[in-house]
Amino acid sequence: MNGTLELDDIQRGVLSPRPTPYAATYLLFRIDDRAQGRELMRRAGSAVTSAADPSSPLGDTWVSVAVTYRGLETLGVPRASLESFAWEFRQGMAARARALRDEGASSPQHWEAPLGTPGVHVVITAVAPDSSRLEAAIDRARPVYDRLPGVTAIWRQDCYALPTEKEHFGYLDGVSHPAIEGSGIPGSNAWETPLRSGEFVLGCPDEIGGVQMPQPTVLGRNGSYVVFRKLHQNVAVFRRYLRDNSADAQDEELIAAKIMGRWRSGAPLALAPEHDDPALGADRHRRNTFLYEQDDPTGFVTPGGCHIRRANPRDASVAGEVRLHRMIRRGAVYGPPLPEGVLEDDGVDRGLMFAFVGAHVGRQFEFVQSEWMNDGVFFGAGSTTDPVVGAADGDTGYTIPRRPVRRRLAPLPRFVVTRGGEYCFLPSLSALRWLGGLHD
Repeated sequence: MNGTLELDDIQRGVLSPRPTPYAATYLLFRIDDRAQGRELMRRAGSAVTSAADPSSPLGDTWVSVAVTYRGLETLGVPRASLESFAWEFRQGMAARARALRDEGASSPQHWEAPLGTPGVHVVITAVAPDSSRLEAAIDRARPVYDRLPGVTAIWRQDCYALPTEKEHFGYLDGVSHPAIEGSGIPGSNAWETPLRSGEFVLGCPDEIGGVQMPQPTVLGRNGSYVVFRKLHQNVAVFRRYLRDNSADAQDEELIAAKIMGRWRSGAPLALAPEHDDPALGADRHRRNTFLYEQDDPTGFVTPGGCHIRRANPRDASVAGEVRLHRMIRRGAVYGPPLPEGVLEDDGVDRGLMFAFVGAHVGRQFEFVQSEWMNDGVFFGAGSTTDPVVGAADGDTGYTIPRRPVRRRLAPLPRFVVTRGGEYCFLPSLSALRWLGGLHD
């Protein structure tokens, strides 16, 4: 197969950016009866919208269907086929906790049930521009799993993106999207060369000319891997940290920007180094079009240890090839916002539902999580972790490069705690039908 994408066979949720604003729901299912699980897949094959239909009558509303490794086992996928999937996927996220630094409060023993357990088999995700259309989408999807007593709904998480596109720490979210050859969807950085489609879609050539594809071809081709994570945000702790380390409100916003790499409006330090620029933050064509190496190689403007430079070092001089670790990242907030100015936790669960889509669980999601988010060796900063989502130990501070003397902040508490997640396979439409037609 060449690099041309068969968009009519790829689930729309793989490539299509989500609308703004939007509402979304994650529904988890357990398969107790193999035949009815296969019927679920058969129905899904005719209900899921393809990537070739971005202007369907449903507009920015779609449903995606993903299957865990345990789900594929339960459906009766042959052993030789199961063993052709990525080994990280076969192990599952809970088993990968040590590599992902899901330790302490983030360890699987503390995860929200049933996340990370063998009973999670199918994940259905519905996306729509608002809650009323989301419920309508769920109603339309209900025939996929309704009246199948051998398929049990076991968990639901509602989430959303506000018109402001802000997440609970107050930052504009969803700014960066890679361009993918053959998708017809532009990337958010005009200076980034489109990535080979095989970085995201199985069965296509990737950046190093390899082709990843589980067997048989009808099952693996045009699929993707997707990682779901529920991340709790300690908003009050984050706000107090900013307050306690700043001289005044203006300094607080500067520290927030130096930690993230962007002002909370979305304007990047790379293009607005001294002061926030909300107009820039709102400009989708400009706010992500920048590089690091020529203008800021040492990180005096955008610190090397800040969140966005760790997540995507772009052209900066780091160990490794950055393009091999790019991913499609989508986040949606859950839970109500903590009221503005409140510095004490109110006990309400709030955070981010994170989704990663790609063809390489190991060298994309796991590499970024373990090497870039939770280590600093790749850019010469020892074992320091990401200041926003890293597994902070409470002993290590954050350093802001500055002339003539760098600025050291207090030790970082852990702002984000993993509440659970799953590694899933996002089959093509034809693969869903193949799974629905399996026989013992």
